[in-house]
Formats: sequence, C-alpha cells, structure tokens
Amino acid sequence: MADVFHLGLTRDMLNGASLAIIPGDPERVKRIANLLDEPVFLASHREFTSYVGKLDGQAVVICSTGIGGPSTSIAVEELAQLGINTFLRIGTTGAIQTKVNVGDLIVSQASVRLDGASQHFAPLEYPAVADFTCTTAMVAAARAQGVEPHVGITASSDTFYPGQERYDTVSGRVTQRFQGSLKHWQELGVLNYEMESATLFTMCASQGWRAACVAGVIVNRTQQEIPDEAIIKATESKAITVVVEAARKLLA
Repeated sequence: MADVFHLGLTRDMLNGASLAIIPGDPERVKRIANLLDEPVFLASHREFTSYVGKLDGQAVVICSTGIGGPSTSIAVEELAQLGINTFLRIGTTGAIQTKVNVGDLIVSQASVRLDGASQHFAPLEYPAVADFTCTTAMVAAARAQGVEPHVGITASSDTFYPGQERYDTVSGRVTQRFQGSLKHWQELGVLNYEMESATLFTMCASQGWRAACVAGVIVNRTQQEIPDEAIIKATESKAITVVVEAARKLLA
C-alpha cells in the first residue's frame, strides 16, 4: 500500500532520496532517469510518473507534476511527506523579451504570482522566490555546459491562454485583468511565462524546503507563437542535462 494519496509511492521506494527532479511532462521522466545510474521505474498514476536512480551513489527521484500549480502542489507535498526537501523543476517556456532567443535557457530567481494555488500556502505579499543555493547550482551547471543562461523573473500563470494574454482562442476573450499584461511584464523586465514556478517557489520557501527552476525557451512570443518540434527536443535535452548536473552539484 502506498504511503501517499496520489503518487503511488512508499518511503522505502525512494531509497533515502532527499532531492527530486520534477518535470511537468510525464514523458520527460524516463529521459531524465536514463541519465542517472541504475534507473528504476516506480509508479504512474494520472499525471504523476516516477523513477528513482542514482547520481554518484546517491538516490534521486524523478517525478512529473503535470501542468500547473494545483497538480505541482500535490506532487511536491507528497514527495515531501516521503523525505524530499529539494525540488529542481525542469520545463519549457515562452520568452517575452527580445533579448532571449529560442533555444536559450532561463533560470528563474523568482516568479510573478499569477496563479491561485500559491495563495493556499502564503498570502500574495509573500514572495515566490527560488532557493539561492539551488539557483546558483543551476547557473553553474549551465555554464559548465557552455551555456550562459538568462537569470531573472518569470511570470507564472494558472492558464496558458488568457493568463498569458493569448487571444487565439474560441472566444478571443481575455478578461480585463490580463488585457495589456504582456506588455506590462515586458516593461518590468519579466523574461518569460510558465505555469508552475510560482506555486513551487511559494510552497517550498514558506515551508523550509529548497526549490529552483530551469526552463528551455521553445518560442519567443515577440516573434511567433508556435514552436518548431525539432527545436523543442533539442532545447529540452539541453535543460535536462543542466538539471541533472545541478542535482549532482547539490549532492556533492
């Protein structure tokens, strides 16, 4: 019988791991696990697919979170119940600054809280901020791969369409709160949109856990909206390598 409600995992299955790599997409989990030693499939329930492997002899869990803050909060909470205290998110993202190119990496220092789930952990006045040590490890891992990441603020939205001011929907409607918001975030220096980091950062910072986020840029919305599939795979691979090497540094 599982020790937690959704993930289908027990504490023993994690082999004493204290660090988890958490992609959104379940299909990324095996790709990440194959970069570790002795990868073992653990479970797959709904959006949550998990493996455990080893980095330099230490156990690391890989568990998908699905899309958005609510499902991310479930994965993080249940992994924490099983002994995880460090969470490294890897994902893809849409840039909104002209200086950010498709194929680049963004390491989020903090996130604009455009979600709802983070408010279940701390009031809006509380910042959604990444852990300094984990963020530094992400940046160092990228540079070790010959990549200079963009480091800055991310806008983290509960929705892909209206919350990121996309009008290419059935209704074409964006509520007043978000009309003009993309330009506003650009003016404030926000680098990109994604959908999980605000919940992750708020949840972890407020409970004494560590979190960081690296995302591969698959589209720049100042140029186009639809990414190229080949670019997605190459950018994902770059970000995956960085998050694994950051995990290695944090376990050293």
